[in-house]
Amino acid sequence: MRTTIRLDDQLLTEAKRLAAEKGTTLTAIIEDSLRERLARRVTPRRRAKFRFPTFKGDGLQPGVDLDDSASLLDRMEGRDGID
Repeated sequence: MRTTIRLDDQLLTEAKRLAAEKGTTLTAIIEDSLRERLARRVTPRRRAKFRFPTFKGDGLQPGVDLDDSASLLDRMEGRDGID
């Protein structure tokens, strides 16, 4: 198949030089490079579904401020804000 691509001038010069050194065509160099790059591509792995643990209860306790992390830590450690 014939197609047109735009390449950086320096990249094209290097590719032509490599083709001449290898005694092959510029097309073959581009095809080989593209095949090599495509072969290295990593297929994304499917992630295991994560489930957040939930607990039964009566909901949020009166006086709990979810924006006050220090107060929450005190409650979780049983201090209930008492220093």
